[in-house]
This record gives sequence, C-alpha cells and structure tokens, in this order.
Amino acid sequence: MAPESSRRRLPFEPGGKSASKPADVSKNAAAKPASQATTKASSPAKKSTARPAVSGAKPSASPETAIPQAVSDRMLRRMLAFSGVPTGLGILVFFVSYYLVTSHLVELPSYFVLLVTLACFGLGVVGLTYGVLSASWDEERPGTWLGLDDFRVNFGRMTSAWGAKSER
Repeated sequence: MAPESSRRRLPFEPGGKSASKPADVSKNAAAKPASQATTKASSPAKKSTARPAVSGAKPSASPETAIPQAVSDRMLRRMLAFSGVPTGLGILVFFVSYYLVTSHLVELPSYFVLLVTLACFGLGVVGLTYGVLSASWDEERPGTWLGLDDFRVNFGRMTSAWGAKSER
C-alpha cells in the first residue's frame, strides 16, 4: 500500500472523523439550554415514541461521504462478474450431474456433487468481496481488468480502518 502522505484521500473514505465525534456531542449538549435538558431528564413519566439514536448512525449519507456513481457501477460490474460466474457454474454442475446420473452415463457419488457445488458457491461469495475490493475507488481511474493492484490498496485501507477502530 502506498504511504499515507503520497496517497490522495478519497472523498468518501472515512478517516479521522471519529476523533471529533465526542467533541461534536459535547458541543450539542452545551448548545441546548439548561432548562430543556433538565425538563427531559426530570419527566420520566413521559415516554417518547421515538426510537433511541444509535451511536454513530446517520440518517442519510452526505454528498462528501457517498460513493460516487461511477465507482458504485464499477463495483457492481465486478461483483456480478466475479460472483456470477462461479455461482452459475455451481448451478450448472448440479443440473449436469443430475442429468449424468439419471441417464446412467456416469455414476457420481452424491458427496462429489455436493462438494463441487458448494465450492462453486463458496467462490461466488469470495467473488463478491473481491469484486468490491478490486474495483478502483478513484472516480477518474477505471483500474485494470483483473484489479490486483487495486485489491492490495483497498484491502490495506480496509485493514488499517479496522486497526484504527480497534485502537479506540
């Protein structure tokens, strides 16, 4: 992965905002008048019908954090290719093996059909992840056909985000 200083941050890439969240919460609490804060806390008989706010949840994504349409389409095409082909092969293996066994052309053990079909479906699930991570997340750069370089960069971004979250 490229060092952080030489790499340009993506518009929708999370980073550094989590440290400012507690300050934002304290600003919001300080902005409320003291009479409102005590009124809500002192009236436990009133039950609100509103759902409690989930920590860190946002009602809608802002334009700065939304994934651009070009990147989203690129991810979708890759997910369909890398997941659709193995899943289609898994379905095809099941029907071809059924035909071979019922026509008495080949005697296949049932565990063989199960293992091959499950392997194809498993590759389809792995293909979903690879399709997202191998797509270029830069709006102007389409990336390569196989996407190995983009996969390394995006996997590094993902693991560094996990590491930053576990340090908190």
